Amino acid sequence: MDLHYLKSTIKAEPLIWHWYAWPYLIPPLPAACNIVERHLKIMQSYIQNPQIHARAVKDPKLLGGPFIDLDGQKVDEIKELLEHTKQSCKELLTLHDAFKEIDRLIQAEACGDSLEPFYNRVPAALKGMVELVYDLNNHPSLRFIEPLLYKKYYDNKHQKIALSDTTTDFRKFVLSTPRLNQESEVLLDTTFSDSTLDLLFKMKREPNSLAKIQSLFNIPEPKQVLFQSFFTTEVPSLPDERNYEDEGIRIRYFGHACLLVQTKSVSILFDPVISYPIKESEIPRYTFNDLPDYIDYIVITHNHQDHLMFEALLQIRHKVGHIIFPANHRGSIADPDIRLILQHTGFSSLIEAREMDTIPLPEGEIIFLPFFGEHSDLNIQSKLVHCIRLQGKQFLFAADSNNLEPALYDFIFDSIGAIDMLYLGMECDGAPLSWLYGPLLSTPLSRAFDRNRTLSGSNFEKAWDIVQKLKCKKVYVYALGQEPWLNYLMALKYQPDSLPITESNKLLQACIENGIEAERLFGRKQWLLSA
Repeated sequence: MDLHYLKSTIKAEPLIWHWYAWPYLIPPLPAACNIVERHLKIMQSYIQNPQIHARAVKDPKLLGGPFIDLDGQKVDEIKELLEHTKQSCKELLTLHDAFKEIDRLIQAEACGDSLEPFYNRVPAALKGMVELVYDLNNHPSLRFIEPLLYKKYYDNKHQKIALSDTTTDFRKFVLSTPRLNQESEVLLDTTFSDSTLDLLFKMKREPNSLAKIQSLFNIPEPKQVLFQSFFTTEVPSLPDERNYEDEGIRIRYFGHACLLVQTKSVSILFDPVISYPIKESEIPRYTFNDLPDYIDYIVITHNHQDHLMFEALLQIRHKVGHIIFPANHRGSIADPDIRLILQHTGFSSLIEAREMDTIPLPEGEIIFLPFFGEHSDLNIQSKLVHCIRLQGKQFLFAADSNNLEPALYDFIFDSIGAIDMLYLGMECDGAPLSWLYGPLLSTPLSRAFDRNRTLSGSNFEKAWDIVQKLKCKKVYVYALGQEPWLNYLMALKYQPDSLPITESNKLLQACIENGIEAERLFGRKQWLLSA
């Protein structure tokens, strides 16, 4: 029999235009802005002076900066990719230019009078897909009809999946370094929505014909031997305890903001960022092998690349019941519709949630609560904090929530009461607005404003206020991006005196002094709670 399993160490990286695919590269308009203002500019800079990039990536102070990590040795390949991008993305480049043109026009000329005359000046690339609007203070802005932008501009033919074996957690920072073809990987020329991927990833637990899979993906002859090496006839050694059948509740921490909540009746996975097995790793971890055979709900807290992560989602799509995600600010380029992103990448059974909505669970419910901060003061609404009520206990998963307005937590306590276990992000020294949202801006922000408007969570004072107001019994700091299997997306390397470490240390100390169990999570952890 030709039955094989896909090895558990095989990673599957989603690529688009030879860049690692993250949520803002799917919607056409944000994608267009990132191509022009991020990808093209970085590649042009590298071609002009590759040695500056080679030196910069070795400087810890420049970690996460716009520098290609290719040792200054791939100028010809980057030139080729640059020209290929310009040719293959012509329509998106035109869309970017049209957006910036009309946005700058109405900011300069619309002063409170009727906007109707400006419709004649909307560039052809955007006509019929944008509404010109004022807010109640007569500030002009654009409302995009996202489904129409997808209809005209979405093209998935440049999507690929890079398969390779995992020997280390290290990967180059993906927001600054494109993926050039590598000898150690096989590129699957397939779209993210292709259901054939589900057959492939099922093979990590269920055997299938290797010849069939190789044929379905049309693996080229020079790569067939490498592709075949990714499979084995050996039955995978999966932990029996991956499925939870006992009374009570089990919670497992998989790293960063990824937590799995299980009872014998339901399983809920938050913000899946999952490690691959590393044979000689010194860091204990849960991996894809530790996920249950079926996941009832995946819950996404907000639309950042370390929370909505295609690499993990695509590999578990075949065994997920529903994906719950926050509703967005309709028509905003900075806040693209998560439903459309997921639909166009092959996901179904989608549940859109808004503040104070609830979803019933066996023996409980999920309550969706307001989430302030972490988005640089932009009007982004696709973000939620989640309270899970199960078997008489309450758990609050607050990810990167920043306690900007303490009165909010008075309302939350009045609504839901005391919290048994709080999980809170404290990445309180976040990147400036431009690090993530810069390509979307039509008018550059001053350096001072950019630095002050950060992607930050709560510091000690803000976090301690939350703990007190919600009368928390146990407190866990998480979502700091410390785990090495996330560094290629976060580009973080903390020292003992780094602000998120010193501030979270203060919180842990204050909790312990007040009889509250507290810990900063790293790697993996498990909690077993009696019914």
